[in-house]
Amino acid sequence: MPVLFDKTFPGGCNTLPEGFWSAIDVWIKKPHVVNKRLCGVTETESKDVDREDLRFMLNNPVSDTLGDVFSFLANGVSPTHEEDKPWSSTVRTFIPKVNCYGKVLHKDVIVKDFGRQQVTFLPIEDDAEGQVSLKRGNVYQIRLCGSECDKWALELHVLDPDAWFSDGVVYPRLPWLSSDLLPKLVRWATECKHSEFRSTLSLLPVEKYSLVYQQLKDKYKAMVKVWPEVTDPEKFVYEDVAIATYLLVLWAEERAQKSLSSRQSFVDLGCGNGLLVHILTNEGHPGKGIDVRRRKIWDMYGPQTLLEEKAITPSESFLFPGTDWLIGNHSDELTPWIPVIAARRVISRHNLTQQLKSSYSCCYFVLPCCFFDFYGKYQRRHCKKSQYKEYIDFVSEVSEESGFSTEEDCLRIPSTKRVCLVGKSRNYQLSDEAKAEKRRALYIESRLANSTCGVTVQGSDIINDVTDSDRTSGRQWGAGFRPRDRVETIRNCASLPRDFIDGVVLEVANVLLRMTEDDFTDWNRGGSLSLSEVAGLLHQENLQLLKKECGGLQTLLKNNHQVFRVEGGRVHIRDWRDSKSIRADAKRKPVAPGALKTRPCWFHTHHPQGCPLQAEHCAFAHGPTDLRQSTRPLKKMKCDPF
Repeated sequence: MPVLFDKTFPGGCNTLPEGFWSAIDVWIKKPHVVNKRLCGVTETESKDVDREDLRFMLNNPVSDTLGDVFSFLANGVSPTHEEDKPWSSTVRTFIPKVNCYGKVLHKDVIVKDFGRQQVTFLPIEDDAEGQVSLKRGNVYQIRLCGSECDKWALELHVLDPDAWFSDGVVYPRLPWLSSDLLPKLVRWATECKHSEFRSTLSLLPVEKYSLVYQQLKDKYKAMVKVWPEVTDPEKFVYEDVAIATYLLVLWAEERAQKSLSSRQSFVDLGCGNGLLVHILTNEGHPGKGIDVRRRKIWDMYGPQTLLEEKAITPSESFLFPGTDWLIGNHSDELTPWIPVIAARRVISRHNLTQQLKSSYSCCYFVLPCCFFDFYGKYQRRHCKKSQYKEYIDFVSEVSEESGFSTEEDCLRIPSTKRVCLVGKSRNYQLSDEAKAEKRRALYIESRLANSTCGVTVQGSDIINDVTDSDRTSGRQWGAGFRPRDRVETIRNCASLPRDFIDGVVLEVANVLLRMTEDDFTDWNRGGSLSLSEVAGLLHQENLQLLKKECGGLQTLLKNNHQVFRVEGGRVHIRDWRDSKSIRADAKRKPVAPGALKTRPCWFHTHHPQGCPLQAEHCAFAHGPTDLRQSTRPLKKMKCDPF
């Protein structure tokens, strides 16, 4: 069989051949990471098969009709596969993001031949009556060729290229396999990385998730057009739709497992914009959201969406004994407290038995983002882990110490922080509640004892003079915790004195320009420095002032994007003739004749050679005569545009 496409590995690939099978497993189990029109697949358990088994799986008992398929399977440069030796096979069922196939199921029978280092994909269609048909024209094979590190290559073979059929979803275009899939497989096989976290949606049936997500997306996508907040509506609407989908499917599975007739109730702690609460309420789950700060969008939801503006302090007042689930979606300083609040018993003599049972059945869901401990910022302890992984492990530890059997999953959301923790059951019996409560109290006490004095939570100093009896008593077990301020403090370098900002910009720019002042032919673009090298240029008192701002030095440099380009942790002088600068400032409209220019051009004033652009092409003013005062009222800005 001729090679249709091939892709050579770079030299020195010491991850092969093991890396090849690791990469193939990604394509088998997670095709949606490459084919964005798929939501995922469901996969049957792998098993060994022979020719007769394959005939049965392909619903084709006549041996002659599958002769070319078996010949295709027998191809390979290292024919160590014995005639009677079984293949390893699995079957995957595709789940498109949008179901355009009705009741017809599209599957792949995947045959692995470890002796020949090849894997063959046999696509089949399974209709509503259970009739299976082989898509013979779309049978393809991926083969690893070579035996030396500098001669490895991937080859793509197709049974009948002229009969290849593409629908753009389950059956991609044949050139796509070469241009997109093969390079990805080469990279995955070369890197051969193992994720620190679980696979995406590992706790849910993916087909149910896909169906519910499409329904919710169609139902709530109009929110993007009326979003009143300053945050990105595309990100926040679709992210909350995805989180709501996850919870709705998770809760539906729980109702089926426990034979529950009523829908679960919930409280979203630190609910923010409240959209997640709005969706869950609309879908029939009674609940409410609480946040320290009211948002503009709250008024749009209507009275059926219950949202409270209130500061939450871990104490007896915030235990919610009648609630089925507590939710922490990017709940920041509340994140480590949520498993504790969900697990903790109500200290009251009234209906104590009923309250214990209610607390014992309470579950939680958290999606950690910012890194907080019980009483301040989380302090790293393990340098061998990523900071994110270490924090997820910390929250999981809190959950286990609180008495939960903790499960971890990875959401499908447009965010880098998408690992969630779920506590659905306890790791102790209800009769052992007293022992479990003592363990929680001792654990929280140990975290406070090990916390760093003077740590700040959202600008408020922690109270360090709380007595031992206060910390372990029922009403004061959250003493020392300070919720964030009701009014958000903006710390993005915009509040720094303008003279200070201008001085830092000029100092850094001059150093970059001096690096290449004797080595340029056209216009001096300067050299580049790492952020740590730039920090070394500044006085210690200036650095301390910057550290009080979120992002610090990097934020200041990025705010002054007219002058600097920060990429890959390095700082460069921006050249506005460069396509990178144009793309980075794509939102800025082209300069029209007579355009209003309300800010001076830094390069015209400070660069030894002036601005690389002519005045009519520059968006900033070249001198006082080019500077015009705006007659429009100034908008309230969250950050300096430069």
